[in-house]
Amino acid sequence: MARPSQLIECGDFVLRRWRGQEDFAPAFQLIEESLEHLLPWEPWAAGHSEESTRTLLANSESKWATGEVFNYAITQDGVPIGMCQSYRAPEPRGRCLGYWLHPAATGRGIATKAAAALVTEMFALPDVEYLEITHDSANASSAAIPRRLGFTETHREPAAQPAPPAGSGINVTWRLDCPARPA
Repeated sequence: MARPSQLIECGDFVLRRWRGQEDFAPAFQLIEESLEHLLPWEPWAAGHSEESTRTLLANSESKWATGEVFNYAITQDGVPIGMCQSYRAPEPRGRCLGYWLHPAATGRGIATKAAAALVTEMFALPDVEYLEITHDSANASSAAIPRRLGFTETHREPAAQPAPPAGSGINVTWRLDCPARPA
């Protein structure tokens, strides 16, 4: 199975694969400092703990190995400022993207550039035909990214999980098909 690069240069920041438990302290601090920013949108943030961070990092290792999830730290000057990932979509040959930033890193185009780099990396894999991004319809910041990257909104549906505090409970899904590959 093909794998993406473990390190993706993005100009003034880098996407790098999480390195397991050696990344515990910076990952935990990143999430801890971002909780207020994440809680309105991310149901998993309510269960944040040292144990959940250790589990995230352990799962990042095993799921990278199987190709289920490719989880990256978004780093600037070696310090994590956010996370992004690609994970298998329900349909074959598709992947989903997710991203979030420390609140001090927002508003500078970093999430858009990180998602764009991940799009390029995923479409370089031979078995990826499309990418999807899903977010709560009330999350305007998350909606701006797929729009900027040329994704097309495909549908809206009630969220499987209860709506986060700021959320509408309606998920919006965007899709981008892989450009034609040379024969």
